[in-house]
Amino acid sequence: MLKVAVVGVNNIGKIHCRYYSQNPDVKLVAACDLIEERARAMADLYGCKVYTDMKEMLRNEEIDIVSIATSGEENGGDHFEPAMMAIEAGKDVLVEKPISNNIEEAREMVRLAAEKNVRLASNLNHRFVPAAYKGKELIDKGELGTLLYLNMKLTIQNPKETSPWFHLRALHPHSIDVLRYFAGDIRRVQSFMTKAPGRNIWSTASINLEFASGAVGHLTGSYDSAGRHPIEYCEVAGNKGRFVIDNVYENFTFYPHERDELLVLRNSIMTGVGSFQETFKNRLDHFIKQVKEGVAPDQIEASGAHALAGQEVIEAAIRSQMEDGAVIEVPQVRKVMLQ
Repeated sequence: MLKVAVVGVNNIGKIHCRYYSQNPDVKLVAACDLIEERARAMADLYGCKVYTDMKEMLRNEEIDIVSIATSGEENGGDHFEPAMMAIEAGKDVLVEKPISNNIEEAREMVRLAAEKNVRLASNLNHRFVPAAYKGKELIDKGELGTLLYLNMKLTIQNPKETSPWFHLRALHPHSIDVLRYFAGDIRRVQSFMTKAPGRNIWSTASINLEFASGAVGHLTGSYDSAGRHPIEYCEVAGNKGRFVIDNVYENFTFYPHERDELLVLRNSIMTGVGSFQETFKNRLDHFIKQVKEGVAPDQIEASGAHALAGQEVIEAAIRSQMEDGAVIEVPQVRKVMLQ
């Protein structure tokens, strides 16, 4: 049985604790938080140890996986130190998105994980749903033919005003990862951003994409819309067919070019994803399964390297906005790791 510790148990960390505690292959052994009351609350619920000092936790406990759910600036500012500490200790690590809001720190995390040969994964949970699995299956089978274009939209209501780039760095690791999951590396980007009335941050963005394969794409993102309405839309098209995923997991439709019949999947209330939070369960369960099966660190799905590749795209989009919509080359992770 794998032994797991969760570091940072406010909000998202509570979700980690809940789903780890439900997995039959896992024992939640520790909850660590700078605020003892938070860790104590998890201990009362799940019977784990309480720590406010991560170094002490790593010294005292037998741990296989450390789950990092700290927050910080742009929701990723506090990921680096605990993740590096866990990697140095030889633990497999799952870190919340963004892997880090600082691109140099994100690169260092991925480099160190490769050097230590430990598994580094990120909670890029939007790809861990039946609709995305089906889309990837059809692409791999050649049902779409050669990919030509992708359109992605991810919009939520988030009134927070932090850094100018909070919307990009905190939200779009998800949308970029879904695009990369289906179409691979992104080579160039061009972005245009705007501020909703009363906003100080770049809260809505339009980003043009060119993939290494030659496919093209577009991402629309916003912290100013959606509310109670669908948050995500993804369209992937090739020369033989296209598919559309509505609202992360709710509906999937495949439109083959040469047939009248459509392939339609609807999320089942009996066997599908019951709520958005269950996408966390899918992701955590999948990581546990891969660790248990001994999957090599460089073969982990939604790995730290994948998360870094997404952050490289986001930083290139930010640079494009700063340079009046210039087309920016995206650094490729394999090259970055060799530097």
